[in-house]
Amino acid sequence: MQEIAPEGQRILVTGGAGFIGSHLVDALVENNDVRVLDNLSTGQRDNVHSEATLVEGDIRDGETLETALSDIDLVFHEAAQVSVQRSVEVPEKSFEINTRPTLQILERARTDDIRVILASSCAIYGDPDYVPIDEEHPPSPSSPYGLEKLTIDRYARLYNDLYGVETVALRYFNVYGPRQTAGDYSGVISIFVDQATEGDDITVEGDGEQTRDFVHVDDVVRANLLAARTDAVGEAFNIGTGSSVTIRELSDMIQEVAKSNSDIVHVDPRSGDIGESRAEIDKAQTKLGFDPRTTLREGLESLIDE
Repeated sequence: MQEIAPEGQRILVTGGAGFIGSHLVDALVENNDVRVLDNLSTGQRDNVHSEATLVEGDIRDGETLETALSDIDLVFHEAAQVSVQRSVEVPEKSFEINTRPTLQILERARTDDIRVILASSCAIYGDPDYVPIDEEHPPSPSSPYGLEKLTIDRYARLYNDLYGVETVALRYFNVYGPRQTAGDYSGVISIFVDQATEGDDITVEGDGEQTRDFVHVDDVVRANLLAARTDAVGEAFNIGTGSSVTIRELSDMIQEVAKSNSDIVHVDPRSGDIGESRAEIDKAQTKLGFDPRTTLREGLESLIDE
């Protein structure tokens, strides 16, 4: 990805010890001065590339964030409380992590001429009226997390309109790949892979007919690198593959790729789970030059073989 990565810039990656952020740092360190801000609450110190500078601190601490933003040309804002369920349980804390620091970053960007690439989410759309979901789909978030992502998505574009800050919002669909930990609130792929490789039951919630657009972290990193170079600032882009599978199909594929003897069992459906999700990515393809390259099977094979 070096052919599309920025060069010679001072870059801050918030959440750079986490799943997506650490992969982004890996793609940037060769030709840039990269700084990572992370409190290591969910990220891992070992994920941070040795050539990056780690600022260990909480993004909610204004002084720490201001220090991390000092003498920066470009910010990739990945730090977030990503659990939908946690946002429902503790909405005020979720807001303090996901929303307020973004405004501080944008304010600093306004005074220091910093480009900001921020992680938005397909959660802003809620239960969609139609699929594939394009960027013009009416937002209807069904959780505090989705509302927070919608808020920062709109703040980013407003700061471009009002103040000329170069911003790009990337609306991630279901991202998966190495370094994604399996836990109560993590992605379904990491959970299924752990269950399949450990010989536990693969637990499909509900009937498994829910559809999702799974995009590999390498393709998400590529989208971020393209956003750092694009002239299409002040805009938002869906980042997915443009295709989807049912959760039942996913469980079957993981069982097959892992050569697992695990049984696939259906458990109670998750409350509020949406039925269908698939990204329309024409805008990202046309304006960013984004082209997802990793098929789901290829991604699963590399994940299980690592």
